[in-house]
Amino acid sequence: MSLVDKLNYYSTRKSFKYGIPFLIMMVAGSFGLQQFSNLRYQYAKKQPVTPEEMKKYGVSMKNRKDVTLESEYDKVKSVDIENWENKRGPRPWEEHEDQPSTAKH
Repeated sequence: MSLVDKLNYYSTRKSFKYGIPFLIMMVAGSFGLQQFSNLRYQYAKKQPVTPEEMKKYGVSMKNRKDVTLESEYDKVKSVDIENWENKRGPRPWEEHEDQPSTAKH
């Protein structure tokens, strides 16, 4: 039996037709997931930015002890949610971005 005859014989088998591509996908997927997990663990080891580094770039951060859940809740409680006005933002295709549109829909 020649090599061509053997390939023709195995190519008609379902295990060869569907099993080999499945195994190849499983092995290739394993290597692909390995690369993604390496990226995850590589960047997970990074330390958060310190306030000193942020000051160096011109960003002022609040002290963690100054911001609490209760203080933020008090700020939100003071907002009047009963009386508000819906303001339409400017669209990129409008000519005058600083003036509200008077077009009717």
